[in-house]
Amino acid sequence: MARLIHLNGPPGIGKSTLARRYVEEHHGVLNCDIDVLRTLIGGWADDFGMAGELIRPAALAMIGAYLRSGHDVVLPQMLHDPHEVDRFHRAAHDAGAEVAELFLMDDLDACLERFTRRGADGPADPWHQQVRAIVASLGGDDELARCHAALHELLATRPGAQVIRSVEGDADGSYRELLAALA
Repeated sequence: MARLIHLNGPPGIGKSTLARRYVEEHHGVLNCDIDVLRTLIGGWADDFGMAGELIRPAALAMIGAYLRSGHDVVLPQMLHDPHEVDRFHRAAHDAGAEVAELFLMDDLDACLERFTRRGADGPADPWHQQVRAIVASLGGDDELARCHAALHELLATRPGAQVIRSVEGDADGSYRELLAALA
């Protein structure tokens, strides 16, 4: 049975990195990274939020179609609104697929530091600058703390979700935990 693998977690925790690695090692799996898809919308760099609103219905359709073809989809996307989570998970269920709900988490201070250093180890993804600007406009570290708290609140309501400890500098360990959670 096909499976939607939802990698949830705060910005900069490693969702996209783990999704790319998983797809590289599992042929036929789609990496439906909504932030990558945003960059396909004209004007995305000027209005990242607008690009997200425009691309989400297309992402939902892509996820459903791909799962119906019998192949897995990885969704590396922070979603802390339960209705938005349900929207994506419902697309999987409507396609006859299972959902693996995984939260990549670290403690708040580590998440704040990681977000600040995001992209310093190499070339940043093209949307990192827009995410930084959005976070700054919403209160910077206070906004990241709100997101972190909202993810913990959501996690408390998701009995089937699993937590993967994402430790900076140990992507291999996080990846092993991801594989174990999916086994």
